[in-house]
Amino acid sequence: MTTPILFRNLKLLDPSFDAPREGYEVVVEGERIREVSDVPVTLAGAQVVDCGGRVLMPGLIDCHVHSMHSEVYTRKLEDIPMTLAAARGARRLKEMLHRGFTTVRDTGGTDWGMKQAVELGLIEGPRLFIAGRSIGPTGGHSDGRARTNPGYACPCCNGMAFLRVVADGEDGVRKTVREQMRQGADHIKIMASGGVASPNDPLDSLQFTMEEMEAAVEEAENFGRYVLAHAYSAEAITRAVTAGVRTIEHGNLIDAAAAKLMAENGAYLVANLVAYVAMKERAADFGMPAVMLEKNDMVLEGGYRSLEICREAGVKVAYGSDLLGALNEDQSREFSIRAEVQSPIEVIRAATTIAAEVIRRPGLLGTVAEGAFADLILVDGDPTRDVTLLEGQGRHMPVIMKGGAFVSNRLGQAA
Repeated sequence: MTTPILFRNLKLLDPSFDAPREGYEVVVEGERIREVSDVPVTLAGAQVVDCGGRVLMPGLIDCHVHSMHSEVYTRKLEDIPMTLAAARGARRLKEMLHRGFTTVRDTGGTDWGMKQAVELGLIEGPRLFIAGRSIGPTGGHSDGRARTNPGYACPCCNGMAFLRVVADGEDGVRKTVREQMRQGADHIKIMASGGVASPNDPLDSLQFTMEEMEAAVEEAENFGRYVLAHAYSAEAITRAVTAGVRTIEHGNLIDAAAAKLMAENGAYLVANLVAYVAMKERAADFGMPAVMLEKNDMVLEGGYRSLEICREAGVKVAYGSDLLGALNEDQSREFSIRAEVQSPIEVIRAATTIAAEVIRRPGLLGTVAEGAFADLILVDGDPTRDVTLLEGQGRHMPVIMKGGAFVSNRLGQAA
């Protein structure tokens, strides 16, 4: 039998609260939370963890990562074989987990093999929800080829080609979506507008026809999955949501009308301001060309305003980071960046309860509740007062637990 673990002497920060509350104890048994009690628990034979008055809260959820995008300037991945790409991806996933992100939604480039490697314990990483390869039209954001390159010979030997796939026409999109789902995708990623880190498409370009996007949505929903769309402009967002897309990624240039449409359709925004801040600061050092950095400047300022527009419209906004290569060390910095325009508890909910809704696991992830998975972090202080406690590469998190197992425990008090 599994020995229960009893967390006591803590302040509980469930995201349903506005601030941490004293007087709670939490019992973990197996991979789930067995009990959340507001009175002392007597449990013979339990492993007791004295939290020393620290804050216990759910593990964090990042809804927009690319664990296999190990270069800031993605063109460099053309020279990376899949063996090296996988090794780099494994390290990135481990680092995410040790920052307190016990769940991540990969939005393009990570396959079922990496997901299974985590589930089997072959590599250390968060719970992983995957899109397989991102899907876009010829010349769009998923098409990273140089103008002199007619096509990739084999994606298994080219880290860049493995991340993305090009599809054109309704039939082409249907087949490609079906293939990603056959390969174990939890969701489908399409490109609805131009992007920053792609060479040939204007940022405000519209990608895929309405019929192509509707085909992707139909196939995904037929399989019990959903579609998320890379989209910046209000027009691209409006087209995607009208086609049935469930989550909009980025959305920096959204307007009130597009936000209203999202709210009416129950669509989510997954914002990731930290990506644009980090790219402006350091991407040139890693080879990102000026044409991409110019596009980055175009969307950076709009990102802050997008959060305000969505709040006014009632759109739920989840936490994302979208960091490439070495910039991934800034994953947790999104907390303090968003706190410039949101309250800390709003940002925490974006990375817990709202994120759990996005990945369709409400009540199971992103909460400290009976029956939920025991994904927990212990924090040296109150993040609703100082959200930077969730940053610092996990240094303020003496305990990180995923599925009832300690990822790290620096208290030295478990007995």
